Amino acid sequence: MRAEMKKSLFIVVFLIGLSSCVEEQNFDQFDDLEIIPTIEASILYVESPESVINEAAGAIWYIQTFNFDAFSENFFEENVLDGVMVYELENTTSKELEIIIEYLDDAGNVLDTEIFTIPPAPTAVIRRETTYGTPTGRSLDIIRNTSEIRVNARNLGDTISTSSLPDPKIIFRSSGKFRLQLK
Repeated sequence: MRAEMKKSLFIVVFLIGLSSCVEEQNFDQFDDLEIIPTIEASILYVESPESVINEAAGAIWYIQTFNFDAFSENFFEENVLDGVMVYELENTTSKELEIIIEYLDDAGNVLDTEIFTIPPAPTAVIRRETTYGTPTGRSLDIIRNTSEIRVNARNLGDTISTSSLPDPKIIFRSSGKFRLQLK
């Protein structure tokens, strides 16, 4: 009889323990969840040696339009909250240079422009950040409607001098860092 009583008491205590540890489940937590990752990617990289700049017939020694539909993809366009474009320019040539970056829409209209004037070497790396979509930044519609990026490079110096630095060239890099609302 004692064994049966111990067994019954154990079962009662076990069931009380189970019911006391059970919490009501809230399956609506997903509705309260926010998923906002930050994505970062390289956009453009252009490099040109000083010899190419010296060989150019006119002041404009480089002009290229790049197809860039990444910003206008539906997923990105519908979910982007804000972002920043980062530009870095390094000039080891003996030339003063002007680099113009233009963001174009499908019709070729200029949506935004960045202009850089870079003194001849030796110079520090020029770094600029341009924000989009924040209260103090540029319109996010510029990024959403960009389908091409045009790079113009102009020599503001002569076409005969050469830098004494090894392997003189101009390097342009750009990248973007954007926050997306996934949920």
